[in-house]
Amino acid sequence: MEESLIFQWSVFRSLLAILQWWCFNVTVIIMNKWIFQKLDFKFPLSVSCIHFICSSVGAYVVIKVLKIKPLIVVEPEDRWRRIFPMSFVFCINIVLGNVSLRFIPVSFMQTIKSFTPATTVVLQWLVWRKYFDWRIWASLVPIVGGILLTSVTELSFNMFGFCAALFGCLATSTKTILAESLLHGYKFDSINTVYYMAPLATMILALPAILVEGSGVINWFYTHEAVWSSLIIILSSGLLAFCLNFSIFYVIHSTTAVTFNVAGNLKVAFAVLISWMIFRNPISVMNAVGCAITLVGCTFYGYVRHLLSQQPPPPGTPRTPKTPRNRMELLPLVNDKLDDKV
Repeated sequence: MEESLIFQWSVFRSLLAILQWWCFNVTVIIMNKWIFQKLDFKFPLSVSCIHFICSSVGAYVVIKVLKIKPLIVVEPEDRWRRIFPMSFVFCINIVLGNVSLRFIPVSFMQTIKSFTPATTVVLQWLVWRKYFDWRIWASLVPIVGGILLTSVTELSFNMFGFCAALFGCLATSTKTILAESLLHGYKFDSINTVYYMAPLATMILALPAILVEGSGVINWFYTHEAVWSSLIIILSSGLLAFCLNFSIFYVIHSTTAVTFNVAGNLKVAFAVLISWMIFRNPISVMNAVGCAITLVGCTFYGYVRHLLSQQPPPPGTPRTPKTPRNRMELLPLVNDKLDDKV
């Protein structure tokens, strides 16, 4: 009886974690698109900078004031040698995501972001000369095929937004690969990651945002009809962006990798559906098929990774980040339990 209650509570906790993660993630995406499209605040650098500031303050409150999470101490030298390069890539990743939202529909952007597993595997193969099991490569075929079909049939296609989303995938993959070497020895969770990286990302982005978008933001202040209500929405999106990071920490500790992978792909489908209901962007049948193929491919990729991760390496095989198993790296450096922080 007691074991049954524990199991039921575990299932309920996992569902609750997934639901709150879905809500924060989809809400942040929809709010960002609403800011660009409905509020006519077409300044992705400024929006990203506001998000970084809110995340910096939120992480400080959680760690230093409320002490919900213990601070992982990083040596001052490592902050510039290790954390700063990661913050730079982190900054580019978030900015490119917001830039893509500025020009293309949420449905198209979310589908392209599903291309990240493929870019990560290819980058590791090209840069580190890692070799992967043939099943990893095979699992990427439906992802690539679905992305191609979605891109060709996208009715609201914009080349600039498409390139921003695609390079955003490369930035996400680069961040994952850099984390393996630069953050070696530090076991960061999502909150400590934001605590260290968000202030540096703000510092990196502040000057470009002022130079590129400063005059446009000032003009928006003087010409927009409902400035204060719009500012509340923009600041709320920053607050929710931090809450998204906190929700990731919660869901990581409440689900398995397989559950997280499936839930992540269902979340994309949920975001596509909600965005279509709100913005009514045209979606053709073949475009929807391409999106579905991509999501199925991502789920299959996660399943293959899980199967390969359960296989023990041959006895005597050295286990270092850059040493493949039997000339075959079975597990790519993609953390199934991390989502893009906005």
